[in-house]
Amino acid sequence: MKYSLRPLALLLVLVILGGCASPLYYAQAVSGQMEILTKRRPVEEVLADPATTPETRRQLELVRRLRDFASRELRLPDNRSYRSYADLERPFVVWDVFAVPELSLEPKQWCFIVAGCVPYRGYFARDKAEQFAASLKSKGYDVYVGGVPAYSTLGWFDDPLLNTFLHRSEAELAGLLFHELAHQKIYVSGDSAFNESFATVIELEGVKRWFRQSGDAKEAEAYRLKIRRREEFTALVLKHRAPLKDIYASNLSDAEKRAAKARVFEELRGEYAKLKTSWDGYAVFDNWFKQDLNNAHLVAIGLYNQYVAAFQKLLAQQGDDLMAFYRSVKETANLPKDERDLALQKF
Repeated sequence: MKYSLRPLALLLVLVILGGCASPLYYAQAVSGQMEILTKRRPVEEVLADPATTPETRRQLELVRRLRDFASRELRLPDNRSYRSYADLERPFVVWDVFAVPELSLEPKQWCFIVAGCVPYRGYFARDKAEQFAASLKSKGYDVYVGGVPAYSTLGWFDDPLLNTFLHRSEAELAGLLFHELAHQKIYVSGDSAFNESFATVIELEGVKRWFRQSGDAKEAEAYRLKIRRREEFTALVLKHRAPLKDIYASNLSDAEKRAAKARVFEELRGEYAKLKTSWDGYAVFDNWFKQDLNNAHLVAIGLYNQYVAAFQKLLAQQGDDLMAFYRSVKETANLPKDERDLALQKF
């Protein structure tokens, strides 16, 4: 099976027509997307290749089942996304750069034709992301560069499976696939909190239903425990946004605000150490805390969770009927931004 690259011509037109980034930025974006498209191979071809390792073969066979489940049971798009595979020979597909003023929690925004305005800018090469982050830091911004294992082109292309996430656990792989396909189902340009929260709910609900069908109680419990700890970590981080917001809005001098800011981040580290004692050695967030934490780190954490509880309540109100849920979400998505936020707050 051959894949057409003609949609790339449309992408080139889109990036030339608008957006607030430089031509050089768009050039690396087009080049990065081209690399993914040219390296992808149909899953069937990879499975038939004698050079394919047993582990990769097992994961690809699992993905085929997950992909069919996503369309059949979760009513997610039934297309050619995640029915091909590309080995990019690097740990992440892109690196996102977040930037926030030193004494603020309002992130810098970048605007693009399809995605709208988002609080990050992605690069296909880590060194380019770090160079851009360094330029922002020199202007006084708090910055954070985070590796991303997958992203959705929102149906513009047939997104392939990537080596950057293929070799994850069954639960993690299922969640990632369901999350990215959810972006193809419903996406609101320029509203990252809405989009990521919706996709996260489909991720969580999808994995729950997958394990209910497979009957793997042990794997299901491990996944629930991981999600509970992720929620505890997120709640801990977000709890410290309120005092920081108060500090930045106060009449303190900038020097006093910086000192108070440092104390809040130190308190965050101390509370994490206490929380971790109840996790039986679970240390997946240790590397995050080893960084020089700043405002940009907090923005990145809060992005996926703002409306998760609201969407979960909406799903429950629809009797866990996904089609009814999707209709309600689309109705909410069509509202103006202020009305949309208000509607979600009422769920």
